[in-house]
Amino acid sequence: MADEIERMYIDGEWVAAQGDATFDVINPADQSVVASVANGGVPEIHRAVDAAQAAFREWSLLAPKDRGRILLAIQALMEERRDELARLVTLENGKPFEEAKKEVQFSLGYFGWFAEEARRHGGEWVASPQPGKRYLVLHQPIGPVAAVTPWNFPATMVTRKIAPALAAGCSVVLKPASATPLTALAIAKITQDAGLPRGVFNVLTTKRSRLVGDELLTHPLIRKIGFTGSTDVGKGIMEKAAQQIKRLSFELGGNAPFIVFDDADLPAAVEGAAAMKFLRVGGQSCICANRIYVQRTIAGRFVPAFIEAVKRLKVAPGFEPGAQIGPLINEETRAKVHSLVEDAVKRGARLVTGGYYLTDGAYKNGNFYAPAVLLDVTDDMPIAVEEIFGPAAPVLLFDTEEEVIRRANATTYGLAAYFYTKNTARLMRVAEQLEYGLVGANDATGYTHEIPFGGFKESGLGREGGHEGIEEYTEVKSVVINLG
Repeated sequence: MADEIERMYIDGEWVAAQGDATFDVINPADQSVVASVANGGVPEIHRAVDAAQAAFREWSLLAPKDRGRILLAIQALMEERRDELARLVTLENGKPFEEAKKEVQFSLGYFGWFAEEARRHGGEWVASPQPGKRYLVLHQPIGPVAAVTPWNFPATMVTRKIAPALAAGCSVVLKPASATPLTALAIAKITQDAGLPRGVFNVLTTKRSRLVGDELLTHPLIRKIGFTGSTDVGKGIMEKAAQQIKRLSFELGGNAPFIVFDDADLPAAVEGAAAMKFLRVGGQSCICANRIYVQRTIAGRFVPAFIEAVKRLKVAPGFEPGAQIGPLINEETRAKVHSLVEDAVKRGARLVTGGYYLTDGAYKNGNFYAPAVLLDVTDDMPIAVEEIFGPAAPVLLFDTEEEVIRRANATTYGLAAYFYTKNTARLMRVAEQLEYGLVGANDATGYTHEIPFGGFKESGLGREGGHEGIEEYTEVKSVVINLG
């Protein structure tokens, strides 16, 4: 694919950037150039927004059932092309091919879910306090939407934003991560083949992040911004959006606690901890376990079993059979993870497995890192405070339920949390007291289409998925009808 130039998708056409500017997409497993992609600028940004604005009225007036038909056609084509899409995910993101196939399969489900929600999302008649009046509440699409998505889930992060927006009757300008634009462009081709009208969905590929902030996100025709990324970037977007009172929905950073109580199902807890720490893009996920809290009375059994489970994980290029952890997305990410590990050791933590660069053989040119487990970690170490975003697991001990809830909540983040216990009363207490938008109780599989997903505190605004997901893309209008 290295000789191909991928164009962006604007107003139903595949267009080059002004001056034929391009940037390269790099395979993190071997540093090879996967493709050259159009590097959009101001003219393309304005063209995409204008196209979304022009398409909005007709699309928003289309019957929800008819919008849903097109979304279901998109879902069917994504399923038909699942392996093709997954191959792109592995090439540009690095995650194992089997994991990529699961991601694509999950991502396409958002079109099915919101196709059905579109038909059921309506308004209501409100009982009138006055006999001569009637009150109607309408939910109407908000307008053109700017969606900015990250590289860690190149398919899911796109569909989780555009499916509810399209279902609600909005048009979209998507700016995918510059590290992983190919999956988004392939999804755009699917929407085109499925019959989505021109201009309703536009994909702007660019490496000029400043222009995105200055031209796309502040464009007066953009009425809503959906963003997934770091908390710091989200705060910057929020400041600019405030000047125009734009609607926002954010999924931002996380610092997920994973709590193992002494009455937990030990094998299930070990499996869940290893999976939620290491098997979602190698730990490069906002909902990955960031701090593993183990009750002291069970540590002697849990910790050795967990270490052995981590040692069995297979780090390999994504297309190698049996690969479970691929490369990190870039050298900067790998260096950050390693610096957190080294810092923890300097502060007194014990590195008991992994924690070093993998550079030999198949690892030679990639950003591979040996999965690390650290013991004797304390709450004040940066590795327990910051979002690790990589394959390093700090293990901390606790004594009481009250103590671990207090420590788990002592963070500015509030995206996801997990805990294992067989005690039903404790299960309810802990689930209610953890200050997180997603709580897995004896479960480490994450969210699904049918439930809302989002964060407390500095982990986000609004919700994606569930009944709530489509509401993020609508305005509520009250109509007072005087019967005379």
